[in-house]
Amino acid sequence: MMSKTTESRIPLDDLLVFHQLARSLTSSFDLDTILRTILENMERFIEADLWALLMLDDRTQELYYALAAGGEQEALRDLRVRVGEGVAGWVALKGETLIVPEAESDPRVAGELGSRVRSVIALPLRGRKGTHGVIEILNPRADQMTDYTIAFLHILADHAAIAIENARDVARIQQLTITDDTTGLYNVRHLYDVLSRELEQCNRNGQPLSLAFFDLDRFKTVNDQHGHLVGSELLARAGQRLQELSRKQDWCFRYGGDEFVILLPDTSPHAALVQIQQLHRQLMSTTFRMRNGLSLQISASVGLATAPHDGATVHAIVGAADTRMYQVKNDGRGRVCSI
Repeated sequence: MMSKTTESRIPLDDLLVFHQLARSLTSSFDLDTILRTILENMERFIEADLWALLMLDDRTQELYYALAAGGEQEALRDLRVRVGEGVAGWVALKGETLIVPEAESDPRVAGELGSRVRSVIALPLRGRKGTHGVIEILNPRADQMTDYTIAFLHILADHAAIAIENARDVARIQQLTITDDTTGLYNVRHLYDVLSRELEQCNRNGQPLSLAFFDLDRFKTVNDQHGHLVGSELLARAGQRLQELSRKQDWCFRYGGDEFVILLPDTSPHAALVQIQQLHRQLMSTTFRMRNGLSLQISASVGLATAPHDGATVHAIVGAADTRMYQVKNDGRGRVCSI
C-alpha cells in the first residue's frame, strides 16, 4: 500500500486569476489595454493602498507613472523617477525585485514616495530586450508579503514583460507600413486611410477639412547637379521642415517623388490659405545645410482644396488640390493656389 504524501497545491481561485491573466495578455497588442490588465490583476490578487505601473522612457532614462490605482494616483501623475534613484529607479537599474517591509529603514523610499509609505514591493518588467518598467505596490497587507505572493507577482511580471514587448514589436511593424523610408513622414497609403476617416467625420459634423498639395519646383536639377544622395537628403530635410512648420493637429505625408501633402482638420478655406501661405514662406526661406557642406534652398508650388466646398470624397479633394498645384506650375511656380 502506497503512503500518502502531502502536496502543496495552488488554490483554484489563484489558478483562475493566472489563467485569465495569461489569456488577457495574449489577446491584445494594445499597450494601454495590456497595462490595465496588469493593474487589474494586481488589485485582485493582493490588497494594498496603491498599485502602480511605471514605464521607462528610453530617451530621458526616467520612469513615469503610466497607470496607478489607489489614493495617491493624482500626486503620482506628473512624478518622474530617474533610473537609479528611489525604489522604482533602483529596480529599473538592477533588474531585481525589491521588498521593503519597513519603509522608514530604507532611504530609497523616503526619497521617492514620501512619509505615507510603510512598505513596498517593486518588481521589474524585464523581457528579452531589457527592463521596460516597474510594478510598484505600496503598503501591501503585512500577511500578504509572503514567498507565495512574491512568486505569483513574478509570474505576472514575466508575462507582462513579454506582452509589452510583443505590443511594441507590433506597433513598430505597423509604423513601418505607414511610414515613408526617406523622409520619416507618413506615406501615401496612410494618407488615403486618414483622409477617408477625416472626410467621414467632416460629413457627419459639418466641419471643414483642408488639404495642401506640395510639389518641389525643379527638384530634378538637384539630382542632376549634386547626385541622388544629396537629393534624397534634401527630400528628407524638406519633409522634416514641413513637419516642424505644421500645426500639432495637422498631418504630413510624402505623396511620392518630390510631392508632399499636409492635411488640415477643422480648417476653412480662408484659414487654410493663411496657414499654408505662412508655412510656404518659411519653407522657401529655409537654408538646408547638407552633410557634404552644400547649402541649398527649395521652392514649392502648392494647391489647396477644402471639403465639403471642393467635394466630399478622397479623390475629389486630392484631385482639386493637385489641379491647383499644376496651375501654379504653369503660371510660374513658387506660390499657393486655393481657387
